[in-house]
Amino acid sequence: MQIYYALMFGIIVTGFLFVANVSDADEKAELEKSPRHGEWVKVTAANDRVINAFVVYPEVKTPATSIIVIHEIFGLTDWIRVVADRLAADGFVAICPDLLSGMGPDGGGTESFGSGDDVRRAIRELPASQVTSDLNAVEKYVRDLPSTSDKVAVSGFCWGGGQTFSYAVHSDTIAAGFVFYGRAPSTADVPKISAPVYGFYGESDNRINATIDATKAAADAANVTYEPVIYEGVGHAFLRRGMGEEANEAQKAATKAAWERWVSLLQEL
Repeated sequence: MQIYYALMFGIIVTGFLFVANVSDADEKAELEKSPRHGEWVKVTAANDRVINAFVVYPEVKTPATSIIVIHEIFGLTDWIRVVADRLAADGFVAICPDLLSGMGPDGGGTESFGSGDDVRRAIRELPASQVTSDLNAVEKYVRDLPSTSDKVAVSGFCWGGGQTFSYAVHSDTIAAGFVFYGRAPSTADVPKISAPVYGFYGESDNRINATIDATKAAADAANVTYEPVIYEGVGHAFLRRGMGEEANEAQKAATKAAWERWVSLLQEL
């Protein structure tokens, strides 16, 4: 199995992306200053379950490809919303569901939990069937928007990357899956995938990377498109780290390279 290592130099990203790093304190400010239309919406899933989601629209003339952005194990954070806004800057309708909607104190979502540990614990306890049902509802919602095309992609980071891979197993309607350092499904489930899956991995992340070879072999045997790229000099969560104030040069370069690849693949759908 051949895994391509990303080139780390000479990458130029469209628009204003990654000209400067984003600190936690600046995320809200970036969202507030965004010229794009972003809004909170409620999506109804099975059994009248209501999912809170943030959707951002690009400034374009024609129906746009849409992409679901699945959050990390930290829940729906401002960083995830910044990612969605930057995807909209590149021409896509981006929607971020809070998969903890209704699961917190007093029926709240991510923001209602008392600590990060509480958020992580609640996410680990989410029923897999509920996550799939929620994503089905979000996919239908964004597909039915007047401003979107019929192409819906799914992406996610860490826990959300694993959920992206899992959703690719269960959905035959998504256009592609973009897995950022997320766990792969069992090799027995890989042949069930119908959409292409593109992986983004840090070199120093063997907890996740240890399954790449077996997943690639299973995908090739089943004629499933799975294209993993490993980025040199970085570890887990490199995209978030590469957008942070304390990012080192390798993290910045990997983030630029990964974003450019992501946008290019989305444009080709």
